[in-house]
Amino acid sequence: MQAADAQKTAQLQKTLVLWQVIIIGLAYIQPMTLLDTFGMVSRDSVQHVPTSYLIALVAVLLTSISYGHMIRKYPSSGSAYTYVQKSVHPNAGFMVGWSSLLDYLLSPMVNILLANIYLTDMFPEVNHWVWIIGLSLIMVAVNLRGVRFVANFNSLIVLLQILVIGFFTYLIFTKLSAGQNALGAISTQDGHDGLWSFSPFWSPDADLGKLITGATILCFSFTGFDSLSSLAEETKDTKKTLPRAIFLTALISGLIFVFATYFMQLYFPGDPTRYFQLVDETQPEILLLVGGAFFQSVVLSFAIVTVMASGISAHAGVSRLMYVMGRDGVLPKKFFGHIHPRSHTPSYNIWLAGVICLTAGFLSLEFVVALISFGALTAFSFVNLSVICSYGFRDGRLKTPRDIVRFFVLPLCGFISIGALWLEVEDTSLKAGVAWAAVGLIYLAWLTKGFRRSAPQLHEEI
Repeated sequence: MQAADAQKTAQLQKTLVLWQVIIIGLAYIQPMTLLDTFGMVSRDSVQHVPTSYLIALVAVLLTSISYGHMIRKYPSSGSAYTYVQKSVHPNAGFMVGWSSLLDYLLSPMVNILLANIYLTDMFPEVNHWVWIIGLSLIMVAVNLRGVRFVANFNSLIVLLQILVIGFFTYLIFTKLSAGQNALGAISTQDGHDGLWSFSPFWSPDADLGKLITGATILCFSFTGFDSLSSLAEETKDTKKTLPRAIFLTALISGLIFVFATYFMQLYFPGDPTRYFQLVDETQPEILLLVGGAFFQSVVLSFAIVTVMASGISAHAGVSRLMYVMGRDGVLPKKFFGHIHPRSHTPSYNIWLAGVICLTAGFLSLEFVVALISFGALTAFSFVNLSVICSYGFRDGRLKTPRDIVRFFVLPLCGFISIGALWLEVEDTSLKAGVAWAAVGLIYLAWLTKGFRRSAPQLHEEI
């Protein structure tokens, strides 16, 4: 009887403060991911990776402001799902939540794939399933301990990541200062002169459409700032702390990305296929070319830990989103709405996310990144619209110039900037995302008896 009562009263606990939330966000984003995506984005942006990062950063910062507004009004762990549900319509909220699941469910898997790449490079004789199963179990075990443990686990890892990126950039800086790039001596044909050049940002070969194509891929790099909203019910002073944490997480990571890739683009001028055998999986080769075999082995060993930290944070986010959808009843409540009475974690969802990670053994990194971009862009678009619908139209807060800027102009700019990324989204991402959304629409039709009623939602004071 006591166990049953404990289960009924079990809920998420408010334990996180600002620095812990930022740490979880930075661990989720994993700053060292810039080494993994550099090759594919350099190819797609025609060697203007920093500019693609800047385009993505502007869209992300505008959207982070919208997330802040919605968190103040709806401090729920449901993130974009809850915001659209409350501001637009429950059915629209379900579809956004369903699409966001694509982002949230696959984000831990990306980190499994990356760790598998590094471990396979170091131990090619070991079957890849050993790594995939083992790493998935580690993610589950850490998350079952609770979100505060996740934050503390990630703190040192994030600090070390920033130090590694700093040292890596310093190595490139010294080589460029000595008049060398990855091809040897710097040539005037490389389109720049030594250390200081505008060519990584813009050159005669630059094409806006291709720069935006690169930015759509890099939305994947920023996924993590938005997932912090799923920690709303576990953060102290939610309405003040989370908006700051989301904006600062996006800004800090964006500045790191732009700064490091500026020097990387100078060091690796021209067609990336000249340097990399695997343009879509470049971290091992970049480390070897910049720092040598010993540096590569040391950083790859550490990179395994960093991607695990990112995966653990992503794992925490998706388990919370599924919990809120289960609590509302749009997913089976008995399973998805379960909270463990002792650890205060959505333990069933944590195990489910771990099982889904096992499918990493059948998928490529590029395909999973494309799917994540679809889910992330869907959530970003609708969160911007939710601000306009909720504050602007429902609350009528468009009467002063300040409110017009805050609740209409800025979210509209955010929506337009995300819309520009939609125009250049990859066909693979679009087709797979639409197929996933179609499955969700069919389920929603069944759930709502042919759309004759709204999707269920928990009517609570939040």
